[in-house]
Amino acid sequence: MRKFLIAPVLALALSATAPLAWANSQPAMAPATQVQALNLNTADADMLRQGLVGIGQAKAEAIIAHRQANGAFTSVDELLEVRGIGKALLDRNRDRLAVN
Repeated sequence: MRKFLIAPVLALALSATAPLAWANSQPAMAPATQVQALNLNTADADMLRQGLVGIGQAKAEAIIAHRQANGAFTSVDELLEVRGIGKALLDRNRDRLAVN
């Protein structure tokens, strides 16, 4: 009787620990790649449109027009002065932007 009881209990114990052993043997996830920051003072409309979330052709052109009319951006927060760019949009793109 013991022989019949030991095999199922052992199989159950091994199957319960198998996912843990498998999970511990997997390589760690690679960290997310860092997005190259776009320079607000040098990026053209296509670069802004392609590199930023929620920026289409019209907003990209508005950013460039603001830069041409007011001079170089001195901080990323100045992007809020561009018509159509609000805090939420800036916050979504803050990590993707730089001024030099």
